[in-house]
Amino acid sequence: MERKPATERKTSQRSALLKAFESAGRPLRPQEALALARPLASGLGIATVYRNLRTLAGQGVLKPVHLPGDSTVRYELCGKAHHHHFHCLRCHQVFEVDGCPGNIEPLVPKGFVLEGHEVVLYGQCPACRPTRRKSEMPSTKSETKSKKKKPKS
Repeated sequence: MERKPATERKTSQRSALLKAFESAGRPLRPQEALALARPLASGLGIATVYRNLRTLAGQGVLKPVHLPGDSTVRYELCGKAHHHHFHCLRCHQVFEVDGCPGNIEPLVPKGFVLEGHEVVLYGQCPACRPTRRKSEMPSTKSETKSKKKKPKS
């Protein structure tokens, strides 16, 4: 029996990984992909995840996401419109940011040629950001306005 090349094989593990990326809707570390795909493919291990991530990246289904100062490679589905990323400094998850700041050509030093760019935003995701106490939050717009200092006449 002839075996299909790895680029043509569709395994249950690979299908589970693709479903994990589709449901997450954001770049995933291999460990995150494993956690999301494992319920869909019993016996899935981290070595299989790494092997399939490399295969899917080689096929152009996934692409690696590298963040400055972070050695962990994440992967995301290919074929999306130009976008950037938000990196949560607490949980280290990465989220997609739709859009782009626009024309950055004026930032390019004279004599240089721009070939691409990446924008990474850093902060805390909604699950990690500290919640404000009710006493710190204005309850109405009028309360917000009244708390602003009025200039002395």
